[in-house]
Amino acid sequence: MSVAHTMDDELREHLIAQPETILEDPDIMNALIAANERAMGANIVDLRGIAMDRMEARLDRLEDTHRSVIAAAYENLAGMNLIHRAVLRMLDPADFELFVKDLGGEVAEILRVDCVRLVLETVQTEKDSAVNRLGQVLATVEPGFVDTYLGHGRGSDPRQVFLRQIQEQEARIYGETGYWIRSEACIRLDLGKGRLAGMLVLGAEDPHQFKPGQGTDLLAFFGGVFERAMRRWLS
Repeated sequence: MSVAHTMDDELREHLIAQPETILEDPDIMNALIAANERAMGANIVDLRGIAMDRMEARLDRLEDTHRSVIAAAYENLAGMNLIHRAVLRMLDPADFELFVKDLGGEVAEILRVDCVRLVLETVQTEKDSAVNRLGQVLATVEPGFVDTYLGHGRGSDPRQVFLRQIQEQEARIYGETGYWIRSEACIRLDLGKGRLAGMLVLGAEDPHQFKPGQGTDLLAFFGGVFERAMRRWLS
């Protein structure tokens, strides 16, 4: 013969006085519902229980969606703060050489990338002394290089920002960086009427830092500010 389990008097009085203790505990409520279903037997269809299960599943999915939205909002806000800080730093230098050198220093650190390269197309075959001094950040290439590097014919793709993972880093861009670049963000630059194309490249050793499908609005904004700053220096 089985002996029925009796509830402790003190616990019983507590639950009677504060029933919300049970109502607010999902594990206890699930156990009570399961016990009720077992008591009804297998031949009874509990429509109320089915409806509650569906509602609980929907609530779980809704909570997961809310968490994803909140996480994305925080990530977007953090990225916006980084871009704003980088823009303010980029506007500080009073001469062009310091402006370019800052790209590979303070600006790269703020953006949390391993290197930044400014690529300018030019018809000149010999580098002047200023280009040599800025060789760690500035790279000069032949006309048409930017479109070829991005894998598109001239003017065939309207996008400004290209995110991708790479297997081998282009020597004419990265040179002897000391880094193993495995992903990059390439920002096409329009330096004004009568000037050849340019490109700003952010390189990272992390192959997942930049990849297709990520948002590019903040990088497009950064590129727009950089274009305007470059036009000012070039004029």
